[in-house]
Amino acid sequence: MAPTNTITVTCNPEVNQILALEIKELGYQLIQVNPKSVELKGTLKDCMHLNLHLRTANRVLLLIKRFKAGHPDQLYQAVSRIPWEDHIPHDGYLSVTSFIRNKHILDTRFGNQKTKDAIVDRLFRLRKQRPDSGPKRDRTVIYLHWVGQDCHLYFDTSGETISKHGYRRIPFKAPMREALAAAVIKATKWQPGMPLVNPMSGSGTLVIEAALMAKNFAPGLLRKNFGFMHLRTFQQQQWDELCNQARGMVQDQVEPLFHLSDHSLEALRSARSNAKWAGVDKLIRFHHLDFAKTEVPPPPGVVILNPEYGSRLGDVKELEGTYKQIGDFFKEKCAGYWGYIFSGNPELSKKIGLRTSRKIPFFNGQLECRLLEFELYAGSKKSG
Repeated sequence: MAPTNTITVTCNPEVNQILALEIKELGYQLIQVNPKSVELKGTLKDCMHLNLHLRTANRVLLLIKRFKAGHPDQLYQAVSRIPWEDHIPHDGYLSVTSFIRNKHILDTRFGNQKTKDAIVDRLFRLRKQRPDSGPKRDRTVIYLHWVGQDCHLYFDTSGETISKHGYRRIPFKAPMREALAAAVIKATKWQPGMPLVNPMSGSGTLVIEAALMAKNFAPGLLRKNFGFMHLRTFQQQQWDELCNQARGMVQDQVEPLFHLSDHSLEALRSARSNAKWAGVDKLIRFHHLDFAKTEVPPPPGVVILNPEYGSRLGDVKELEGTYKQIGDFFKEKCAGYWGYIFSGNPELSKKIGLRTSRKIPFFNGQLECRLLEFELYAGSKKSG
């Protein structure tokens, strides 16, 4: 029977409750929901399943061992006692990443090196052969979480972050990461079968994520490589079965209720290409026009915009008119819809001129943002 251990699934700040619900919907019981992660119990096969299906996660970490270490030499000794020969292939390549808050470690790279040395030295003693190691995360990845004297050592079963869903070959400007876009969509009132309109679409990530949800298409099916594939306990047959089950759950009969528009032809080319890689281009209507001219299908539905925030004062002044136009567009064309604006500039958001029903916090990178929700009744009133 496969060993069960703690699985920690990491996410962006403010996404933890959305991720927790996503994990529960996959049939798992949670141990704990932390600010940037969710914990549960499971096996390597469960890690494979989570990597395959989760849309809002960053990494799936499988605990190897917990131990105490106050000093780097104690870390080395504890790591060297782990039977790495049972986990790392003879021709393996490994990388070590970490989060460290320890008075003896001024640079996390030193902690990474100490961990790597302990693993490599043990394998050399047993095999007379050193595995290759370096910064690339496309093979076996070890993650060290070391705070004070408390050490947690994990296999990063994702390898490269699963916040990238593998379809975005042509980004446009500064696109929203796919996991964040999925979390934003899940925070709205949108449901499959409902129109979703995305003016100012950029590279189309918001609409593509919603279309993948409508198809019930597991994002991991778009990816060829994960960290778990480079562990000796990985079973290809198990992975093939999980992928076949996921493919069998895909909904092919989905109505093309997705509309995106942008005034930039380059943005539309990017969105169309990305949608094609994701296999959802046939579900989306692409419109080359200014956002204010976007045609909205009959309600009910959701309209969502991710306008520029403005990093310089001059930009902010120019964008004030745009935000006011968004408010006018909502009032004039979107009655009966739920309207959403994702913005990192609270001052600009005031120019919309409509009363919000919710302000949902998110982070885009390091920038604190809000998803503003507007219930767009006919003749919406301005906030007083």
